[in-house]
Amino acid sequence: MSRIAYVNGTYRPLRDAVVHVEDRGFQFADGVYEVWSVFDGRLADFEGHLTRLWRSLDELRIDRPMSPEALAQVLKETVRRNRVREGLVYIQITRGTARRDHPFPAEGTPPSVIVTARSLPLARGNATAEKGVAVITQPDIRWGRCDIKTVGLLPNVLAKQAAKERGAAEAWMVDEMGLVTEGSSTNAWIVDEHGKLRTRDTQSNILRGITRAAVLEMAAKEGIELEERAFSVDEAKRAKEAFYTSASGFVMPAVSIDGVKIGDGRPGPVATKLRTLYLERARREAI
Repeated sequence: MSRIAYVNGTYRPLRDAVVHVEDRGFQFADGVYEVWSVFDGRLADFEGHLTRLWRSLDELRIDRPMSPEALAQVLKETVRRNRVREGLVYIQITRGTARRDHPFPAEGTPPSVIVTARSLPLARGNATAEKGVAVITQPDIRWGRCDIKTVGLLPNVLAKQAAKERGAAEAWMVDEMGLVTEGSSTNAWIVDEHGKLRTRDTQSNILRGITRAAVLEMAAKEGIELEERAFSVDEAKRAKEAFYTSASGFVMPAVSIDGVKIGDGRPGPVATKLRTLYLERARREAI
């Protein structure tokens, strides 16, 4: 089946889905994006991702292209046309098309909106989670506003490629103090050597993960002792468990960091439980 994309008001085959050469997303990475997981053809954590999308646009002073209701319809229609039951739907909104110049284009320039969807069988991710994955660490060389979900992801791309070349699934970024900020496309967590669940607090140097927020809420309800506090690479390597969260990976156990085995080298009970709880909640509350 030919995949279908939404581009600036029309649905078209992916091979014909194009934007202008002077779109500011292409020229300057002047845009934002968001990703929803799809369960049974429905969108998970819809309001959380929508709120973050609006915030990213507002922080960059990009006009909101449509109402929340219209956006929800576009996302759902793209999912429907691609016959996605389990997978992802991706939206990218840029400042629009204008003659290449660094300042913002003329007021009233419409944003560009691109939406795509693809299938991603949950069974594949579950099989990976049962074994756990490897993580490496990389220096965090990104800009200072990682709380905005922009399409300017070159440092993330380089980190992910470094992970791939070393046989790992993810790279955790490390700041100048030796503290883990987040993954190249995920939020980082550990169960420290004292049994406390930890993840870094959300300031401007990390993304306010929607899956992260859901996991924090579930952990609190389960009575798991937790703390939003940064941890060092050494603390992560001494941890009882490590895992990361994202819209596509959900809760993914990490069984090694830079080749150092975490705990007994297998997915731990906290990560396993939180993954199960999150998947149940996401499926139940999807719209």
